[in-house]
Formats: sequence, structure tokens, C-alpha cells
Amino acid sequence: MAKLNNLQDKVVVITGGAKNLGGLLSQQFAEDGANIVIHYHNDSSEKQAQTLLENIESNGAKATLFKGDLTQVDNIKALFEHAQQTFGKVDIAINTVGKVLKKPIADITEAEFDNMQEVNNKSAYFFIQYAEKYMNNDGKIITLSTSLLSAYTGFYSTYAGEKAPIEHYTRAASKEFMERGISVNAVAPGPMDTPFFYPQEGEDAVAFHKSQALHNQLTDIKDIAPIIKFLSLDGWWINGQTLYANGGYTTR
Repeated sequence: MAKLNNLQDKVVVITGGAKNLGGLLSQQFAEDGANIVIHYHNDSSEKQAQTLLENIESNGAKATLFKGDLTQVDNIKALFEHAQQTFGKVDIAINTVGKVLKKPIADITEAEFDNMQEVNNKSAYFFIQYAEKYMNNDGKIITLSTSLLSAYTGFYSTYAGEKAPIEHYTRAASKEFMERGISVNAVAPGPMDTPFFYPQEGEDAVAFHKSQALHNQLTDIKDIAPIIKFLSLDGWWINGQTLYANGGYTTR
């Protein structure tokens, strides 16, 4: 059985699952009956994570929290161990972790480069690795990428550059995990209307980003969540792909 027909009692791990797109996914998957493992990064997100947990549980669903810096591979392993110990093996693993840096190449420090590589690249690779190790057959692995992978622009070299390998990891993993029926995909939104986006951008840049997509607007997380849910259920036949969901912001 390759297709998951519903989310009832499925075990779903969501990194960055306490806020923004991750928080919305945690809430929606829980509403559909899944058991949710909500990862959050550090103390600054703890209150949001706890509030989300209480909301999910008050509606009769099951969830658990895990705090950890996923640039440390031991924490990725511990995340999936926690999921297995709490609910059993994982069915769906969704990685929304990412960090933006908008800066000229000439001004990037070695420390900034290393940090962007760890957050956007290294953690994504080992998330895919450990997701498969702790996953049921016919599971789904979905990584959040960026539509900047198909943009011809400056200033995002470390963000787009360190997200770019996700496409290759996705293709390789989808082939390697095929024997177990596990699909592996990436979703590449346009600039999303969340607090994650605005610290890097001035008013002129925000206006430009809006002008490049349908209805002169940024990507809404409410338009990305259904795509991720689709990949988890009816879209199971999509495998090894990067889906550009951005209202026409960029295209290959």
C-alpha cells in the first residue's frame, strides 16, 4: 500500500513546528487526526510551542514537544528517537527549518557562511537521513526549499546557495528509498508573508517581491500547507521533485 488514505493516527514530525508555516502544519495535521511531534529551536520559541501543544491537546489530538538545535546531528537523531518512543515509527517527516541572509558576497564572513551552511544545508541532509531510518515503509519526507533557486539575482548567495543542495538530496534519497516506498520531495515557496521574511528586506524590496507574483502579494502560508498535505496523501505519486509554489514569482 503506497498511498496514505488519511492522517488518522499517523505520526508526523514537523521541524520548526511551533510557528509560521510549521505551526500551521502542526495545527492542520492534528485536526486531521495525526499525532504530531513539534520541534522548536530554543527558549525563544518555547512559549509558542507550549501554547500550540495545549491547543492541539484541548481539541482531542495528541502532540509532543522537542527542543533542539538541528545543526547538531545528535539532536536530529534524538528528535526521531523521541518521536518513536512517544508514538511509534514516523509516517511523515516535514522539515521547515531555514535561515535567510541578504548580503553582498564581498561582505559575508566565514562565520556567517558556516552558519548558513549548517542551518540550510547540513541539517536538511541529516534530517532526510534520520527520517528514513525511523520511518515506516511508504512514508513521506518533505523539505522546505526556496524559489530563489530559480532566480537570477544577487545578495542571497548563502541562502539560495545552501538551499540548492536540497534538490540533489531529494532526488538521490527518492531513488535510494524507493525500495521502501518512501517518497521524498521539496516544496519551494516564493517569499512568504511571515516574520521570517521582513528583517532582511526594505520597503522597496518588499514591493518588488510582491510585484512578481499573482495579485501583487507575497506567498501566504495558507497556500503552501495544502500542497504539503497533498504530497502526504493523494500526491504520493509525485517523487523526487522540487515543486515551485510561488504564484509565478520564478520558474525553471
